[in-house]
Amino acid sequence: MTAASPRVAPSGVTVDVLSESPLWEAEPGAEAVVREAIAQAAAIAGTAGPATEVAVLLCDDATIAALNAQWRGREEPTNVLSFPAPPASDPSASEAGVHLGDIAIARETAVREASEQGRTVSQHLAHLAVHGFLHLLGYDHQTDDEAEHMEGLEREILAGLGISDPYAPHDA
Repeated sequence: MTAASPRVAPSGVTVDVLSESPLWEAEPGAEAVVREAIAQAAAIAGTAGPATEVAVLLCDDATIAALNAQWRGREEPTNVLSFPAPPASDPSASEAGVHLGDIAIARETAVREASEQGRTVSQHLAHLAVHGFLHLLGYDHQTDDEAEHMEGLEREILAGLGISDPYAPHDA
């Protein structure tokens, strides 16, 4: 398990990335991709405050399946999970910073989906980090209107990173 030191992204968001699975070693730039994607998302979608932090766990399918079973009752791996932090009960906490929550991203699922979508792992990882971050900000996709709004933000954020529309049809 490798823990990278937290780094403040240009947007002012501190992103702490923990690589729990050695499978992520095949993607040496993964931490930088996550930080850049979250910085871009924060710049466009905003954050909860001036000093905001997010923790990202780069894990494997077994770990995310266990989290998915524990927190969502689904005993299967998924690509990304977001765990929003509860609101701070201490008003002075906002001066020290706001922890938005945690994001977990599964390596094997991300690699498989990237291949299915004709994308690089880095492109798909950026999309998953953006998607997870937007959930931490309160965005969702339970209704068609919510999905349309959230996907529109994802497209805008990813375009700023030079990544094409992840929802556009692709050739298999």
